[in-house]
Amino acid sequence: MGVDDSNAGLLVTNVRVFDGIGEEAVPGHVRIERDRIAEVVPGRPSPRGTHGARVLDGGGGTLIPGLTDAHVHLFAIGGTMADLRLAPTGTVYYQALASARDMLMRGFTTVRDMAGDTEPLRRVLDRGLFPGPRIYPSQAAVSQTSGHGDFGSVHEAPTVLGGPQSRTEQIGFTRVADGPERVLAAVREQLRKGATQIKVMAGGGVVSEFDPLDVLQFTTAELEAAVAAASDWGTYVTVHVYTSEGVRRAVEAGVRCIEHGHLTDEDTIRYLAERNVWLSTQPFEVDDHHYASADSDRKNREVCEGVARTFGWALEHGVRLAFGTDLVLDPAKAHRQSEMLVRLGRYLSPVGALKMATSGNAELFRLSGRRDPYRAAPLGVIAPGAWADLLVVDGDPTTDLSVLAEPERNLRLIVKNGVVYKNELG
Repeated sequence: MGVDDSNAGLLVTNVRVFDGIGEEAVPGHVRIERDRIAEVVPGRPSPRGTHGARVLDGGGGTLIPGLTDAHVHLFAIGGTMADLRLAPTGTVYYQALASARDMLMRGFTTVRDMAGDTEPLRRVLDRGLFPGPRIYPSQAAVSQTSGHGDFGSVHEAPTVLGGPQSRTEQIGFTRVADGPERVLAAVREQLRKGATQIKVMAGGGVVSEFDPLDVLQFTTAELEAAVAAASDWGTYVTVHVYTSEGVRRAVEAGVRCIEHGHLTDEDTIRYLAERNVWLSTQPFEVDDHHYASADSDRKNREVCEGVARTFGWALEHGVRLAFGTDLVLDPAKAHRQSEMLVRLGRYLSPVGALKMATSGNAELFRLSGRRDPYRAAPLGVIAPGAWADLLVVDGDPTTDLSVLAEPERNLRLIVKNGVVYKNELG
């Protein structure tokens, strides 16, 4: 993998351009100056129109915006539960750095991280010191005692009752807080550390040991406290939750985005549309995750059974959908990030899937408001003035999404922030 950081200007010619908004890819060329897209012009440029830029012939491929993922875990996709609980602290950070590189080389130039101390990683990547995507960090996910983010021992007292912090709290992956006052403190702690949005666990989870999927987590008062603290900083709360009851409680408290929602009923999906609340959901398959616990394996299957229903109802009722993957704790499965993008084709047209994974997710990311580190320019589109994040694909994903399942083979050019991280165009 080579990196060209000359930023002297770049002109990509002989491509069909999908801008992230329209319905098709059209012949054209794209010129980059420094970290922004300077020009998008139909047809082939004349030699006098290159503005002295380095010219890359796209070979008839398709130029698209950099891909985005609205639900990643950089701290947990490249390691195991043992790494989170037992390995030296540095192991988690180094694995996150490697995972960031791998995501970029799969074409994901922007991600929203849903638990972990990734603000320092964001800063390092934005300085260009290592390859990786732009990151919208949530910092530690906020959980109640015996909630989805409580990874303490069942034999130890909760932290609120004087017990020790779990390892996941010590490394900034989760924060356990009970009662509105402690929730306020926990949310403000994440904002102090650079969170662009707040992640709260509002219902049971698959990997966690002490919370069945059906349980409600955090009272309305606690959720309202989280929303108030985030709103005071100009940003929003998103919640992990699967069930109808949990979704409705969260929305009534002012939450702007739901993560997952696979066990909701149709009326609740319609309710999300009526309240203009985002649904960041995932096209899971049972084999995406393997669990040593029989209980977690059962819960995983239950969640996966709801995938088709959730997508179907959300599309029927016009819910604002975001694409995320939520791959965790199994490094051998990390490559499925690309496969999960292709699975969107089961529910949407190829163009619809590409829009969701580019300009659509970017619209969700903008809810961070004043906390958005990338608000200076548009994301997820190929347009003058937008951030220069783009890919050239061998093939046409606007008609055949499957070409994105093999990024090593089919991504010929990867550019993020105007810097070339992969170039097989010659």
